[in-house]
Amino acid sequence: MTKLYFIRHGKTEWNQEGRYQGARGDSPLLKESYKEIDELAQHLSLTAFRHIYVSPVRRARVTGSTLQHDLDELQGHPTPLTIASRLREFNLGKMEGMKFTDVAKKYPREFDDFRNHPDHYDPRSIQGESFPQLLQRMKPTIHRITDIYRQSTDNILIVSHGAALNALVNTLLGTSLQDLRKRGGLSNTSTTVLETLDAGNTFSLIKWNDTSYIARKADPTDMI
Repeated sequence: MTKLYFIRHGKTEWNQEGRYQGARGDSPLLKESYKEIDELAQHLSLTAFRHIYVSPVRRARVTGSTLQHDLDELQGHPTPLTIASRLREFNLGKMEGMKFTDVAKKYPREFDDFRNHPDHYDPRSIQGESFPQLLQRMKPTIHRITDIYRQSTDNILIVSHGAALNALVNTLLGTSLQDLRKRGGLSNTSTTVLETLDAGNTFSLIKWNDTSYIARKADPTDMI
């Protein structure tokens, strides 16, 4: 049995401004995000983790390394961390750095399909990455992790991004492409937990988008 703890990175300046970040766009974490990562670490401190895998994009790397440092101090032993390039966010092409409201005006079809109709989303005109392309690069990393860690006490932390994790987790649960968004979004610094009993062939959902440990009241800019 392996449990995968999927963590969305802490809230950033562009999250607060309502901008798309994507795989190449990025912005710093807000000051309060570090406190929320500390709260996450406290919440996770009673769980022993074998490894932390982190997206190479800076906002996720900072979230992952901060979480690693906090857990090391709380648990009294180091947890290895690996940067995994395939865990990066969607390449959103021309939408990256743009405000959601501006994207809705300039690229209305792409904006609506990305949010609501993944099976219709065609990003070629904006030079972006499709849902099947994202899943094709992310899923092998998850299967390698579950192949390595398959013992009864193996808990793994995976720090990545809201849109990418939403698509990945739902796909691992067997959700069809058209229904990937039906569970709703993932909040900044949220935890979603999957369990596999057969080394990654099938998964069950233990927890979705948990933010119960964060003291601050959520607002609409927290979720994607």
